[in-house]
Amino acid sequence: MQSERLFKDAPVWRAISALVGPSILSVLVMVIYNMTDLFFIGLLQDTAQTAAVAVVGPVFTLAAAGATVLGMGGCAVVAGSLGAGDLQDARCISSLCGWCSILVGVILTVVLNLFCEPILSLLGTNDEILPYATDYLRILAIGAPAMIFSVSAATLLRADGAIRRGLVGNLAGSITNILLDPLFILGFGWNIAGAAVATMIGNLVASGLYLNHILFHSEALSLCPSDALRHPTRLGRVLALGLPNGVSSLLSGLAGSFSNRLLSAYGTNALAAMAAADKSAMVVTLVQMGICMGLQPLLAYNVGGHNFPRLRAVLNRSFGLTVGFGTLFTLFCLLAQQPLIGLFLSDPEAISLARQLLPWLLAGSPLLGLYYLGINFLQAAGYAGIATLLSALRQGVLLVPALYGFHSLLGLPGLASARTATDLFSAIIALLLFVLVWRKLTNNKLRPFHNAL
Repeated sequence: MQSERLFKDAPVWRAISALVGPSILSVLVMVIYNMTDLFFIGLLQDTAQTAAVAVVGPVFTLAAAGATVLGMGGCAVVAGSLGAGDLQDARCISSLCGWCSILVGVILTVVLNLFCEPILSLLGTNDEILPYATDYLRILAIGAPAMIFSVSAATLLRADGAIRRGLVGNLAGSITNILLDPLFILGFGWNIAGAAVATMIGNLVASGLYLNHILFHSEALSLCPSDALRHPTRLGRVLALGLPNGVSSLLSGLAGSFSNRLLSAYGTNALAAMAAADKSAMVVTLVQMGICMGLQPLLAYNVGGHNFPRLRAVLNRSFGLTVGFGTLFTLFCLLAQQPLIGLFLSDPEAISLARQLLPWLLAGSPLLGLYYLGINFLQAAGYAGIATLLSALRQGVLLVPALYGFHSLLGLPGLASARTATDLFSAIIALLLFVLVWRKLTNNKLRPFHNAL
């Protein structure tokens, strides 16, 4: 099987590069994909539409939380099951994740369309932004099933060792969106609604390619309902292991909504400026997240197979990768902040505000990869509860109070500096937890992974 050849037999650096290389490429494409909507909307020179993207963003960060729980939890359990030689369990888990992602997407479509305006009002939308935000949210909601399925399925393919097929799906969906954005936004004159339609079609293309692999090219993955019904209670373990990533996305969305409510007091330009600064800083965050998420099936497989020397070798190299790439991309974003921000904004006041915020957002970025590596290692080792608490610590327990505290001290820059402070503190806590769990692992005090599943 592909997973065994890659995770067990390949040289360590080759296995890491096979997983991390496509993951980073996927992330960079995702960065471009995420920037494209805002870039072409920025060409309309309407700050209200740029701000509308920022207001709706937390809603789909919350939606992505469900996909992340199913995808990352499923990836960890499937990889661990394959490491322990249990193919039937892997098929059961993948089928459960696939069908649940579709169901969650359908529920989301109904809820967001029924309660669109109350949700936007809760997020701090003003009268200037509301018409644009409503159009954007309603159309994206229609495509929620494809969005959630594509996110969770892409992660499951990594557990199967199908790195290239996952990359092709990601590239195809992202490129479709990128190509359709200028046509729909500018060519057809659909404005912000065109960005939403392009995103929906891109997710449908990616979902189709992932379906093709699962249905016709994989022994380990399944969408057969009978596989899902064999042990439906196994979904509990998936949710437990995926919860840390889901909690992170969930609380990130909530923190974003709190931040937007504080920003709304400064006007539409401030909302647009934070959106542009966030998109610019996202390059660093997503690259580090991509490295660590790419490594998770390799970690889980070797924990499941009790191959601790190989696990140590993977972890040693991973630390250097995350810090090195984090530092490199942070420097790039700082040096290129003027052209980066200029991609999304044309208003001089909004550009000036974004340039004030970006350095604060980037200050803790070089070490943020240690946090993501800690989360993924804890999940791979079966410590779902600790990983969940760590996620909640960064995005909720610390960040929300920090937003209000730093804002009261520093004003508008405090909303950005609060994120840096919580990122650094969370990275330190993650490193300490990693050391504690590793000591248990090497002292043979950790339960066998597959039994814990």
